[in-house]
Amino acid sequence: MTDIALTQAVREQIEIPLLPGMASGKPAEQIARRRSLRTVGLFAGIGGIELGLERAGHQCLQLCEIDRSAQAVLRERVICNPRLNRGADDIEIVSDVRELAASAAIPVNTELLAAGFPCTDLSQAGKTAGFDGAQSGLIWSVLELLGKREVPWLLIENVPNMLRLGRGQGFRLLLQRLEALGYRWAYRVVDSRAFDLPQRRQRVLLVASKDGDPKDVLFADDAGHFGGEPWGWSGETACGFYWTEGVRGLGWAVDAVPTLKGGSTVGVPSPPAIILPGGALVTPSIEDAERLQGFRKGWTLPAEQVAKRGFRWRLVGNAVSVPVARWVGSRLARPGVATQTCVREVGLTEPLPDAAWSEGGAMLTAAISRWPKRPSQPRPLADFLTDAGQPLSHRAAAGFYKRATERSKLKFPAGFLEVVRRHVEATAAG
Repeated sequence: MTDIALTQAVREQIEIPLLPGMASGKPAEQIARRRSLRTVGLFAGIGGIELGLERAGHQCLQLCEIDRSAQAVLRERVICNPRLNRGADDIEIVSDVRELAASAAIPVNTELLAAGFPCTDLSQAGKTAGFDGAQSGLIWSVLELLGKREVPWLLIENVPNMLRLGRGQGFRLLLQRLEALGYRWAYRVVDSRAFDLPQRRQRVLLVASKDGDPKDVLFADDAGHFGGEPWGWSGETACGFYWTEGVRGLGWAVDAVPTLKGGSTVGVPSPPAIILPGGALVTPSIEDAERLQGFRKGWTLPAEQVAKRGFRWRLVGNAVSVPVARWVGSRLARPGVATQTCVREVGLTEPLPDAAWSEGGAMLTAAISRWPKRPSQPRPLADFLTDAGQPLSHRAAAGFYKRATERSKLKFPAGFLEVVRRHVEATAAG
C-alpha cells in the first residue's frame, strides 16, 4: 500500500511515479542517451572506483591519494594502463586532499568528483569520532573544493554506520551543506553480493548533482532482497566469519565472506576465516581477497615495492568493490527511471533510512532494497576461491573458541562450534 506523507508543495516537485506503472514523464531519448564523464578520484586508494568508472566508459583525469603503497599500485595499474589513462598527458597523483582543496587545483573540465573517503572515524570497528575525526573529517575538504570549483556530479562512498553514528547528525550536516552548494542528492546502501562477489559488504553510495537527477542513478535498479542468512547454514556450503570476534558478533556470512577489513596500520593482515564444505577452516589468500573486491589477482603487488606484504590486506580492505563502482558508472553514463511504490518524508529526529533523496528542501525515503541487481553468475564461495588458503592458526582458532564458549551470549548455528573445536584439536600438535 502506498504511504505518502508529504506537503503539497513537496509532492508537486516529485518527478518519480508514486504508484507502479505510472509514466515517468521523461522523453525516451533522455533516458537512452549515453555520456562519458571526465573524473577526478579523491582518496583513490588502489583505484576501485576509477577502474569501475572506466569500465562504464568514463575517463580519469587526476588522482589524490596520500598512502605511498597505494600510490605505487595506482602508478602501475592505473597510470600505466592505456585503457584507464586515455589522455595525452599522464594522470597526476596529488598526495594531500587538503592542499588540493585549498588551491582548487583540479582540471577545469572535471565533470565528476569521486571520493571514497576514510571510514576510520565512522566504522563500528573504528574510533567512531564521526565527521569531526581527523580522517573521516577530510570529507569537509571535498566540500571546500566544490565551493571553489564548479563540478556537475559528485560520488561519495562509505560505511552504513555513518547513517547511525550520532543519530545521523553528521551525515545530515553533510547533506545540508551539499544543498547549500546547489546540489540535489540521493543515497542508497548497497551490498557487494549483488554484483557476483561472494562478500557481504554493505556500503552507502551518495550521488549529488547540479545537472541531473541523482535518484535516476541510484534508484533505477532493484532486485529485491535475497541471499543466505546465518541460520540457513547447514555445513554443506562455505561460510565466513571473523575469528577476531566471538563475544558481540561474528561478521557472519553464508556462502560469502564478511566485509573485508583494512587490517592494522603496521601491516598486520586481518583476513576472515572460512569454513569450507567438509569442515576445513582456512583464511583466504591475498590474491583471492583481491578477487573478492573485483580486482584481478596480483593487483596490489606493486605495493610491496614500498611496504611489506601485509599492507596489501589493508589496501584491499579499504577499497571500493569494482563492480559496484561500475554499476554506478553505468547509471551515470545512462540514467534510468526511478520507480518507487512507497514514499514519505523523513522527520528531523528519526533514524536515517537505507535510501533517501532531496526534493524541495525535504528528505524523502522510499522502499528499495540493498540489491540493485541479482548476481548474473552466482557461484558458491568454495568455487569462487582459486587458492587453497592457509589453515586458521591454532592460536587464532583456540582464542575464538574460548571466547565463544566462555564469554559469549551469542547463539551459533548448529554444528558451527563443533567444527571450530575439531580444528582446534587437529592443530594443537602444530
